[in-house]
Amino acid sequence: MTDSSSALGQERAAVAGACRRLAAEGLLIGTAGNVSVRAGDRVAVTATGAVLARITPDQVTVVDLDGTVVAGTLRPTSELELHLGVYRRYGTAAVVHTHAPMATAVSCVLDELPCIHYQLLALGGTVRVAPYATFGTPELAASVLDALHGRGAALMANHGAVTHAPTLDQAVEHALLLEWACGVYQCAAAMGRPRVLDEGQQLAVIEAALARDYGTTHPVPPVQEGNR
Repeated sequence: MTDSSSALGQERAAVAGACRRLAAEGLLIGTAGNVSVRAGDRVAVTATGAVLARITPDQVTVVDLDGTVVAGTLRPTSELELHLGVYRRYGTAAVVHTHAPMATAVSCVLDELPCIHYQLLALGGTVRVAPYATFGTPELAASVLDALHGRGAALMANHGAVTHAPTLDQAVEHALLLEWACGVYQCAAAMGRPRVLDEGQQLAVIEAALARDYGTTHPVPPVQEGNR
């Protein structure tokens, strides 16, 4: 093991920054939750016991894809196998695990979060709830990996949420979106039975988003001489 602070220095700083942002948004509380980013065959991941609102890059440990520590002096999160499993199975580049209050509340009640708003299509639509298992166990990692199939997010029964994405920024945005959607669901369910978008409605949204390049900025086209 090397203790070089320069190993994946940029990635370690990014993980720490993502944790502080998620804590400021109320999705990470105390030491509960963990974040990682992959660079090649190395993963920068939060250390177990780190206070995430105040975490620093030296509290982010670097491991290889077998979980061996290659940089840093602190033990990685107890959910390391979950993070590594996501990387191995889905080839993604960042994983966020939170105990966000709205997402955790939904995970205590539902077997899946239905697609009640078209923005959930950014996560793949309906969000599955992985069956409960003790934290840090192979059983939990396996059930969450299955729940993530074809999805950018999963809920963990009576536990929290996991998101993943091709970039750390996207994984963070997925976590924020999931928490928002869980909050919307709870508000709607308090008033009645929430309507769910059917397959046709979901497909129409996807087609409209592709046609309009939804989610990106576009310059105003120049005024043509004949239209002045």
